[in-house]
Amino acid sequence: MGKKKKLEHFAENETFGNMFQLHYEQLIKGFELKGNWSPGFFKNKNDLVLELGCGKGEYTTGLASRYPNKNFIGVDIQGARLWRGLKTVQEQKLENAAFIRVRINLIPFIFDKDEVSEIWITFPDPRARKSDAKKRLTSPEFLERYKSFLKPGGIIHVKTDNIIFFENTLDVIQEGGHELLFSTYDVYNEGFDNEITQIQTFYEKIWLANGTKIKYLKFMLNKTISS
Repeated sequence: MGKKKKLEHFAENETFGNMFQLHYEQLIKGFELKGNWSPGFFKNKNDLVLELGCGKGEYTTGLASRYPNKNFIGVDIQGARLWRGLKTVQEQKLENAAFIRVRINLIPFIFDKDEVSEIWITFPDPRARKSDAKKRLTSPEFLERYKSFLKPGGIIHVKTDNIIFFENTLDVIQEGGHELLFSTYDVYNEGFDNEITQIQTFYEKIWLANGTKIKYLKFMLNKTISS
């Protein structure tokens, strides 16, 4: 994407009523929708589901169209990518989807205790280098952040093409005493016929066309909360 097109997308992002661009300086002062997303923004009492590192928001919009009785928020730092998700919401007239442009390590400032019912982590940056381990979205450090707002029994879904990220996540689940509900190294050979296979991201389609096996797992966090 050229620089001019990116700037056009950034400008249009400012016009969407379901787009939030948040920074640390404003979050530490207290974010008004924290603990109040469903009643305050979506105007209902429905469950709230997050897609972290959402990119173009394929899962945010795909799930929102499938489950109108739930609310969905995609989170990413790349504004140009979020533009596509915002346009899809507009084109499909989805009233239960929103996007936040923010660094994911700041999300405890945005969501309150027991506010989120489910998390999807779809094809994140694998951060394959050992020095980047703490930056992986399924690292112990990030799981502790999720505990601050994920409801007890809330499910975390992970889809990835990267075997290093996948196996590291399995290790983190085991070492952290979390409950692994399901895992597979090749989700498209498991007989799933739902959003796990029917919703595909832009890059996932490329990897599938190249014969890459897509890994998937889901798990629940343990009930221990760090002090």
